[in-house]
Parts: sequence; C-alpha cells; structure tokens
Amino acid sequence: MKKIIKQSIQDSIQTKEKLLSGDLVDQIEKAAHLLVKTYKNKGKLLICGNGGSAADAQHIAAELIGRFEKERPSLPAIALTTNTSNLTCIANDYDFDSIFSRQVEGHCQPQDILIGISTSGNSANVLRAIEKAKEVGATTIGMTGESGGKMKGKVDLLLNVPSEHTPRIQESHILIGHILCDLLERELF
Repeated sequence: MKKIIKQSIQDSIQTKEKLLSGDLVDQIEKAAHLLVKTYKNKGKLLICGNGGSAADAQHIAAELIGRFEKERPSLPAIALTTNTSNLTCIANDYDFDSIFSRQVEGHCQPQDILIGISTSGNSANVLRAIEKAKEVGATTIGMTGESGGKMKGKVDLLLNVPSEHTPRIQESHILIGHILCDLLERELF
C-alpha cells in the first residue's frame, strides 16, 4: 500500500511540475485578467462540469461567493450543478445534454464568463453550455486535460492540464481554481 500511496503523490507532483514548464502559467494569468475584467464590469461567473468536475465547479463558486482567504464582499458566481430541480427538470423535459445550456440561456449575459470543466474536453452538456454562452456574447474558458478534446478551439481560453490521467487532471483543476480565486481577491480587494 505504501508504494501505491507514494507513487500517487509522486505522480501528482510531476503533473504539477509540468504546469510550470508549459504556457499554462500564461493562460492562467489571462484567465485571471478576464475574470477581473468581468467583475469590474459587474459581470458574474457561471461554472459547470460533471462528476468530480461538478464538485470542482461548486467548490470554486463557493470560494467566490463566500471567501477564499480575504474578508471581502461576495463575488457573484453560479455553479450550474447545484440546483437539482433545474437539473432534473431540464434532463426530463429536454435531455441531459441540455442541463447546463438551458441554465446559461436563463442566467448568462454578455459581460459574464462561463468556465466549462471537463477532463476529456468532450462532455456534451459542457460543450453545449459553451456554445450557448458564446451565442449570448459571454467569454468562455475551458479546463481540460492535455488534448483539450472537442473543447479545444471552441473556447476563448483553454486551460489544458498536461496529463491524460483523470485524477491528476482534477487535482490540477482545483489548484488552478484556487490560484484564480487568490488572484481575484488580490486584484479586486
């Protein structure tokens, strides 16, 4: 067991070291600038994903609505994964691939940002939400694994973690989310 534990920790460290060596640091900085601009223009963040990525969406939104490290006013952020009545209604009346895009249609404005999280970059419901946000004129950011999947080329900014291993991608996504929250608090407050 110890060998497996140590290997998992080492794999996580190696993935995070790769974050430093590519252009991802520049992309994260661009994402932070886009979010700062959005909040200064009275916009909000909408964020979505499935499974572990849904949990990450909720986690990031909670850090912004509540606080990350500074005592400050709440920042508007909506995790599109949290309202079970919305999710089940839309999935039942339309289809599962519409659960996020329908909410984007109702909530999203041109000054907003949608972050779509998908380790593969191929989640149909996240891709539809991105398409709907672009129709509205909002900025779109994707968080994926190494290839970017179908999301590559469809978002305004892609944060693709240099890994194909889902647990390592998810660990890096929440690290990126925390970095963005930290930068937002520093820039806005």
